[in-house]
Amino acid sequence: MKWTLSQLQKYRNKEFLIDEIVRFDELMQDDSNIRDVSPMHITGRVDIDPSKVTFHLKIDGYLILPCSRTLVDVKFPINVETTETFLLQDTVYETDEEAHQVKGDVIDLKPVIREILLLEVPMQVFCDDDVVSEDAAPQSGKDWEVIHEESESGKIDPRLAGLAKFFDKNHSSSES
Repeated sequence: MKWTLSQLQKYRNKEFLIDEIVRFDELMQDDSNIRDVSPMHITGRVDIDPSKVTFHLKIDGYLILPCSRTLVDVKFPINVETTETFLLQDTVYETDEEAHQVKGDVIDLKPVIREILLLEVPMQVFCDDDVVSEDAAPQSGKDWEVIHEESESGKIDPRLAGLAKFFDKNHSSSES
């Protein structure tokens, strides 16, 4: 995922396609929640101009993250499309996207893709409820259990039951 500027200039008026599988094992040191990283399949094309190089990339793979509720491994899919622009000269480039300045005569995409992958890691990830594992955190114990919002939505708090009857009486008296 590294190219010199002279290598890229050879493709200035030609089609330059990318189709590589790259490992990003260093992500596990960057974020302690990442337990494993699959090889990422990176595809796309490169547009080369005299003043800039634009990469149109699609990144596919998955991360293994802990479930926020049970701590079981969850396979989190990565499917990202991005456009990364590298400026070859110190020119002002007006665009909505962020542009990277080329340092030296080499463009290295790996740190940029690594940053994109780190930004894709969610704050919380949940496994399917039907997954039961020995490594999972307990879902119940003495005098407690994990409840789900759906099961609690139809219940009325007994302390407010009298208030519900009040509104029923008030509503029926206004109709008569």
